[in-house]
Amino acid sequence: MNESDWLTERFEEHRSRLRAVAYRMLGSVAEADDAVQEAWLRVSRAETGDVVNLGAWLTTVTARVCLNVLRSREHRREEPLDVRVPDPIVSPESGVDPEQEALLADSVGLALLVVLETLTPAERLAFVLHDMFAVPFEEIAPMVARSPAAARQLASRARRRVQGQAPVPDPDLTRQRDVVDAFFAASRHGDFDALVAVLHPDVVLRADGGAGHARQTVTIHGARQVAAQAVMFTRLAPFVRPALVNGAAGVVVTANGRPLSIMGFTVADGQVVAIDVLSDPERLRQLDLSVLDAATDGAP
Repeated sequence: MNESDWLTERFEEHRSRLRAVAYRMLGSVAEADDAVQEAWLRVSRAETGDVVNLGAWLTTVTARVCLNVLRSREHRREEPLDVRVPDPIVSPESGVDPEQEALLADSVGLALLVVLETLTPAERLAFVLHDMFAVPFEEIAPMVARSPAAARQLASRARRRVQGQAPVPDPDLTRQRDVVDAFFAASRHGDFDALVAVLHPDVVLRADGGAGHARQTVTIHGARQVAAQAVMFTRLAPFVRPALVNGAAGVVVTANGRPLSIMGFTVADGQVVAIDVLSDPERLRQLDLSVLDAATDGAP
C-alpha cells in the first residue's frame, strides 16, 4: 500500500469523528461536510511523515477550517442575528440512523447548539474541542493564537454560558414525548392553564424565521408568555408530525407536503424548559426530510 492509499484509509477511519467536530463547530450538516472535505484536501497535500498522532492532527486541521468558516460568517453579517437556530437533524420516532448517531453523540441537543451560536469563534472552538473531545489546551492554544491559560479562559467563559442557558434534557425519550404531546394537546384545545402547567416557569422559546422574515425571529421568556404564543398557533395543530429533533422529542409542522417549521423541545423534570423553532423557508427547503416519509411508508 502506498502512502496516498494509507492516508486515505486513515482519514476515512476518522471521518465520523471529524464530522462530529465540524457539526458542533458550525451547526450545519452541509457546512460540516464541506469543512471535512476541505480538511481532506489540505491533508492530502501535506507531508505526514512527522505526524505522531494522526487522529489529533486531523482534528486540528478540521477545527482550523471550521474556525475560518465561523470568522467568515461574522464578517458577512451586517447586523448580528437576535436568534440563529442551527440546522436540526430530523429523524423518525423509530430512531436515529447510525450515521446520525455519530453526529449526535453526547446529547448534542438543539438548545445546546443555539447557545453555541452565541459564542465567539474562539470560545466555541475552545469549548467544543476541550469539553466535547478532550483536546488539551496546549493543542488548542495555537489555533486561536493564545496561550494555553488564555485558551482555558475561553472555554471557561463558554462553559458558564452553556450551563446557564442549555439545560440537560431528561434521558427518557418516552417521558419527553409524553410532555410534548401534552403541550400540543393543550395548545389544540386552547387550554391556557394546561399549557402553563407543562411549561417550566423560566421556559424560553427561540424562533428563527430567517433574514427575510424578521418578525418571526423572536425570543420569548416565561411560561405564561410562551403559552400565549402557543395558543395563537392552535390552527397548526393538525399539521404537527412527531419526530426526533437532534435525538430528542420534537415535531415537524407540514402542510401540503411543505415543511413550515421544525420544533425542538428540551424537557427536564417533566416540564418543557426550552423550545427552539426553525421556520426559515429558505433553510427548510434545503433540509432532507425524506426520512420521515420513508418511516411512514414503512409503517405497518
